[in-house]
Order: sequence, then structure tokens, then C-alpha cells
Amino acid sequence: MASIGKSPPPNEEWLFLSLIVGLVLLAGMGGWALTFILSNRERTHGLPPDRDRTLVEFTLTNAAGRTVTRADLDGKIVVVSFLFTGCTLVCPEINKHLAQIQALTTNQPDVRLVSLTVDPRDDTIPVLAKYGESYGADPRRWLFLTGDKDMLYHLIATSFLNQDLDDPFSYMPGNFSHTDRLAVVDAHGHVTAYFDGLRMDVAPAVAAEIDRVRKLSL
Repeated sequence: MASIGKSPPPNEEWLFLSLIVGLVLLAGMGGWALTFILSNRERTHGLPPDRDRTLVEFTLTNAAGRTVTRADLDGKIVVVSFLFTGCTLVCPEINKHLAQIQALTTNQPDVRLVSLTVDPRDDTIPVLAKYGESYGADPRRWLFLTGDKDMLYHLIATSFLNQDLDDPFSYMPGNFSHTDRLAVVDAHGHVTAYFDGLRMDVAPAVAAEIDRVRKLSL
């Protein structure tokens, strides 16, 4: 009697197997693709502000519950970022780079990092404290600030970023433009440059700008 071989699986099974293989390959490439996209973003090389941007007066609260005002930053070179803790893709990547900037400026007492939340309702003091700890933030040098929403939005819109209230696709509370940027502020409160916070090489670029700004003030 002739041997009977197994019949090939139906077309539906082949399609299913192909789909599974495709999904596995796609998942494996996801991390590489994200790294490639982030590393090939347009270089910002210290973009100048669109107009004269100066740090306005404010009274906010840091993650330790202490009041922070404009006067507390007088004479400091400040690196400013914008976040909300519910952001799961862009903000974590930027914060990793801020942690690198913190490390590069460890022995520079005239440098402060300031992260302004655009979601003060959810980004309470305890939430920001835990969030900062997850990135190894030194609370004396890297300030996570929250407070009155109107004051926060006035500070961000006046001193740093434009606000487009008609943009229905903005993922960031407040509809601010270019929230992935880092702003460098000199010791007199003037914004000197913006950097793409998602660039893989942004930390040394910001550190170089800090050195440049410091030399100009000597």
C-alpha cells in the first residue's frame, strides 16, 4: 500500500502563520526603528528664539513642596524642559537626556535644570517627586515645578513656547508648540537657544552652550 503523506495546511492556516511571523519580525524591529528615527531627527544646533524671550516673574512649587520663584534662578544658567507625567513616549526620552545633562554639569553650581509641567491637575507634588526619583534627579539641581495652571501657562507661553489653541491634534496639554525642545536661559534670564530634546547628542550640545553662555558673562 502506498504511504499516505500529510496534506498541506489549508490556505487559511498559511495566512495565519505568515501573519504571526510578520508580527514577530515587526516587534523585533520596533526598538531599532525608534532608535533610528530619534537619532536621525533634524539637528537643532542651538536654534535662536523666535523673539526676545525673557524669564518672567513666577511663583511655583517644587517636588519637595517648597516655593520656587523667579528670584531663585537669578545668576543661574537654566535648562528648561516641558512635560506631563502621563506622557509615555517623548517625555521619558527627553528626561533621559536631561539626566545626562545633570551628570555633565555635576560640578557646576551655577547650573539648574527646570522641568515645567503642563498638566498641574494630575502632576501633583507627590507625583512629581516620584517621577523625578525615577530619573535620578538631584532635587537641589533639577527642579520639577507645578502650581497654578494660569501662572504655568503664562510662564511657558511668554518666556518659552508659542501656544496654538486651535490645534485639535496636540497631544500635550496646553497645546504648546515644540514641547520636545530644551531651552537654555542665561544668568540674566534671557533665552539664548533651543535644542531638540530628542536628539541622541543633545546632552553634550547643551553642555557646550552652557559653557559658551558662562564665558560671555565673564
